Amino acid sequence: MEKEGKYIYCIIGTKQERNFGPIGIDGRGDEVLTIGYNDLSMVVSNHPLTKFVINRENLLSHEKVIEEVMKEFDSVLPVRFGTIASNSDEIRNLLDRRYREFKNALRDMDHKIELGVKGIWKNMDIIFKEIVEENREIQKLKQKIQNDSSKNNVQVKMEVSRLVQEALAKKKEKEAERFIDILRRISFDCKLNKTIADEMFMNAAFLVDRGREKEFDNIMDDLGDEYQNRIKFMYAGPLPVFNFVNITIYPEEWEK
Repeated sequence: MEKEGKYIYCIIGTKQERNFGPIGIDGRGDEVLTIGYNDLSMVVSNHPLTKFVINRENLLSHEKVIEEVMKEFDSVLPVRFGTIASNSDEIRNLLDRRYREFKNALRDMDHKIELGVKGIWKNMDIIFKEIVEENREIQKLKQKIQNDSSKNNVQVKMEVSRLVQEALAKKKEKEAERFIDILRRISFDCKLNKTIADEMFMNAAFLVDRGREKEFDNIMDDLGDEYQNRIKFMYAGPLPVFNFVNITIYPEEWEK
């Protein structure tokens, strides 16, 4: 029989023992409980001490547990996905050693949530048309291609492609800045993440006070209405503050 360890989801500030139900990772129906030291607790469930399977299903399960905890606790510190301790004593010892660090982080994240915003252009034909209209060098090269049927066309087309990609990157940055400036006004912090494909020009996370979530919602509604013909906004939250806090526990720490 495989030895059972303790899979860790997050850290919360409470002395009370809590049971969040049979929602543990891996779909085994393990109870998600707290293990505490002083006024700090780690939210955990049983998990075999074998190599952890990294897949989308487990990642979503990890996030779902933290979101469930967020329904009851205003301040939650996510722990890096895939972290497993051997037993409860290891967890209590870690909470003891890093007590001040975790307390300060909980204070910094008190009553804060993460809200995610992605911006996606609806019609790339329009975007590429704008790029050409805004760039005289691209215009000249495209005209050269039309007037020249020689082998040089290949090189010119490659140069046009390069210039268009450079212009697209700048256009993404400029358009993203416009909306980030608006949303940053009611946020504590903002984190920019990588965009995917040509259509996505913005992928941002905002750290927001829970009390201003409705205000953020209203701004997103207004932006969606104003730019409905040009942009699709993908808006998610409240989310765990993964982009701003993600507690890492290194293997050697369990050995101390």
